[in-house]
Amino acid sequence: MTIGARVFKTGLAVAIALWIGSLIGLKLPLIAAIASVVMIQPSIYRSWVQVLQQLQSNVLGAAVAIAAVWLVGSSPLSIGIVSVLVILLCIRLRAEETIGLTVVTVVVLMEAHGLGWPLVMDRLAALLTGIVTAFVVNIAIAPPRHRGRFVAQVKKSQTQLSLLLRTAVSNELRENVFNRELSDLKGQLRKLEDAYDLYAEERVVRKAPRADRSRLLVVYQGMLNALERGVTLIEAVEVHYFAAAADGAWRREIDSHIESLCAYHEHLMWKWDGLLKPGASASAPPPETSALLESIACSAEMERADKTRLAVVASAIYAYEERLRRLDKLVEHWQDRRDGAPENPERLLGL
Repeated sequence: MTIGARVFKTGLAVAIALWIGSLIGLKLPLIAAIASVVMIQPSIYRSWVQVLQQLQSNVLGAAVAIAAVWLVGSSPLSIGIVSVLVILLCIRLRAEETIGLTVVTVVVLMEAHGLGWPLVMDRLAALLTGIVTAFVVNIAIAPPRHRGRFVAQVKKSQTQLSLLLRTAVSNELRENVFNRELSDLKGQLRKLEDAYDLYAEERVVRKAPRADRSRLLVVYQGMLNALERGVTLIEAVEVHYFAAAADGAWRREIDSHIESLCAYHEHLMWKWDGLLKPGASASAPPPETSALLESIACSAEMERADKTRLAVVASAIYAYEERLRRLDKLVEHWQDRRDGAPENPERLLGL
């Protein structure tokens, strides 16, 4: 079991919040520690948004708590009712992420109000201390690097996708192993989508880096789309390929084309990493899938249901191939701009 950066930063923020709380003389520094746990976010942008939302919600919660004490007192029943009202108010303001800490603010302030205003201000200061501490720790200690994380996950997913595609038709893996690997790949794709969203959320101030980053996001989206089409092809093979009564020639044709697409995908990742020799290009397969679809539709030797099943598989192959060809163009376009090569208008129109 490994300790991730977010886990480490959460523990560090708790320790620093408790230390600062004791240093400035807070009567209950534990509240600062609780606030710091809530505030650690997976990206700097989300941390900043969380700070703004928490400050707004906690100021509102503090105002509601103080007003409620004057109106209904600080009995357990009144604290529960006010907590429900604050939750509904946060939902109304579309600040669901702040509900936990805002309710904590209401409870600690209403419970402490009977002991005097100094204790109320002390607990409010503890909450602010935890919020600020967590934000500073998140941006100062091992700030998130979503770009490297995304690319690493893409490479891992592509390797697993190639394994599953190559064994889907040959049916070499045991069924439980295949299903486990496919489920794991789908989980990796969900993590990839989250990593892409985190990187897309980050803000860049200068205009030139912002433009380059926008182009890079297009390439990353192409990588993600290609992986998703590959998973769709696996599912099409699982459902329709073996259920169709096709002869050996058809099966060899589909198997050969899937193998060529796996190699093409691998070469595209090598191309992105700059591993190919100068002048070499990713080995795109010849455009045979359209002819494959046409021959399936015109075949008089197969039943209609079998032709439909094989057409679904061939369509999934075509969709996967189309995404790979688009990714090839995106990678070339990105590398040309990075290396300062002149634009190719014909290729740009192909995008």
